[in-house]
Amino acid sequence: MVNSNANAMGILFPNSYDNMVPDLVTERLMASIPFAGRYRMVDFILSSMVNCGIDNISILVRQNYHSLMDHLGSGREWDLTRKNGGLTIFPPYAEKAVKIYHGRIEALASIISFLKAQREKYVILSDTNIAVNFDFEDLLQKHIESGADVTAAYKKEKLPDAMLRAEGAAKGFYYTVDTDENGRVTNILINPKETDEQNLLMNIYVLDREFLIKTVEKAFMEGFVYFERDILARNLDKIHVQAYEFTGYLARISGLRSYFDENMKLLKDENLDGLFEPNPIYTKIRDDNPTRYINGATAKDVLVADGCVIEGDVENCVLFRGVQIGKGAKVKNCVLMQDTIVEAGAELDHVITDKSVVITAGTKMVGADTYPSFVAKYKRV
Repeated sequence: MVNSNANAMGILFPNSYDNMVPDLVTERLMASIPFAGRYRMVDFILSSMVNCGIDNISILVRQNYHSLMDHLGSGREWDLTRKNGGLTIFPPYAEKAVKIYHGRIEALASIISFLKAQREKYVILSDTNIAVNFDFEDLLQKHIESGADVTAAYKKEKLPDAMLRAEGAAKGFYYTVDTDENGRVTNILINPKETDEQNLLMNIYVLDREFLIKTVEKAFMEGFVYFERDILARNLDKIHVQAYEFTGYLARISGLRSYFDENMKLLKDENLDGLFEPNPIYTKIRDDNPTRYINGATAKDVLVADGCVIEGDVENCVLFRGVQIGKGAKVKNCVLMQDTIVEAGAELDHVITDKSVVITAGTKMVGADTYPSFVAKYKRV
């Protein structure tokens, strides 16, 4: 792994935007949603930080975090098993001050004594609803050069349909920014509805640790909850917020449809390369056998993880670890999570299955291109 000795620590918020994908988070959180065949959403930001030499990373969980803790373990796969720093997970009620939070201010206020005890000069904050190969070292360098109080990463893109249709704060906040000719943020828009291309924030921020501590303490005492809305947007005349444009590949999960679409985009080589280059993405090791294609099976335009057994016909699909496709089964335009079993003669089209689903012999399921069918975890259909 790359070790640049970055003078920064990372803090991840794994429950952000859970409400956008209720089907996928009944027993997990956004960070542990399976993605791209063998990964979880948290793997991408976590690996990007590690690749840039950030080896002190904290995760502030809110609920449904057992699957995340099982996935991350001690952090060995990310080289985060260390005496000093490494991976720290803060579950709610783990300490007297740590409670179930609503916004970043409440979350950070609950670990303020932990922040004061750290040695890194800078803190990088990030959600985990995006899959991206991000250069945090470049972000940190641009932040230092600009002399800004806060640097916010954004991607120039059209707003996702699921975000535009979301009603009020129940689905969570999203933000776009306006900047001047020097890249300084002049306006932060909350849940805008414009359909043209916007500077959509990635909810990745870098700032001085001492500045963060003072800001959070003051905001918490005043009853504020949200970092972007209550601190940044209100004080752009007092706080120098610099924008950092990310131009690489990004997959943003904003609903079940976007989850399906973002997985399917990875069937194109240019998108797959954009997500997994130039630096590696690490994940929990499962030690499966290589995928086996039995005589008579066909596979076309598929992304297949290890441990699968394919006896039927598969086209335009993403198959996670341990998926089994029975003899005579026809699976097309599907995302099948780990250990899904499609028995002999079944037919699937535009279907998402969660973990350990069984599609019984002869079953036919057809979803719509605009909204795929979904089968919940452990269900037998």
